[in-house]
Amino acid sequence: MKGPELAALPGRLKELRLPSFAAHCERLAEQARKQAWDPLRYLAELAAVETVERADRRVARLAKEARLPRGKTLETLDLLRLPKGVRGRLPVLCEGDFLTDAVNVCVFGNPGAGKTHLMAALGAELVQRGHSTLFAPARALTERLAGAKRELRLSRELDRLDRFECLLLDDIGYVRQDRAEMEVLFELLAQRYERRSVMLTSNLVFSQWQSIFPDKMTAAAAVDRVVHHSVILELDIASYRAEQARRRRGEASEKR
Repeated sequence: MKGPELAALPGRLKELRLPSFAAHCERLAEQARKQAWDPLRYLAELAAVETVERADRRVARLAKEARLPRGKTLETLDLLRLPKGVRGRLPVLCEGDFLTDAVNVCVFGNPGAGKTHLMAALGAELVQRGHSTLFAPARALTERLAGAKRELRLSRELDRLDRFECLLLDDIGYVRQDRAEMEVLFELLAQRYERRSVMLTSNLVFSQWQSIFPDKMTAAAAVDRVVHHSVILELDIASYRAEQARRRRGEASEKR
């Protein structure tokens, strides 16, 4: 670059938050000279690079914030084990349109059925499409919220969670039957009702949620808010871990 205006260009692009413009402007300018692009073609190419790289940076940031478990993606999920009805819903859920209407997704099944893997895989797909998500073990999150309530900062914590389009609560059935945790879990579900989506996994179907909310009225109110706008995925399949264990035992027997 030559001349004061060109010398000032990198700083100005930084001020405008156009890092890809700054990184690629000289390379594309050289290509423009060689191929005799008109100015608008050059600008269009720069804008295209900025758009793509900005989207990539956003996805990388969302993936870091989501705290999804490593390796639990659709690519590593044994889709053939899933019930046909669940498999049929996955492509639509992966698009993320349900987030617009604050629809919840509830994944039910016995231990080892792959609930966490399925939910995390859906979360990863949402991130790739630019949606903000947060994965959290339900018990750990309610403990943190109960602590925040004791310290009179629950509203601040709930507001922080509210910025995520989809909150992924894993193993909601393992929340302790503690009144403080029950209350903050209900407050969380109530705040997100018809505003933000919740995705959850549980060994307990809705009729068993009195194990989570010992108070009958609170249990009914919580179920009502979750199920009102929801998609239910039931994994009525055998434990994946148990199947692997049986397979390993069979292989060991064959070697003897």
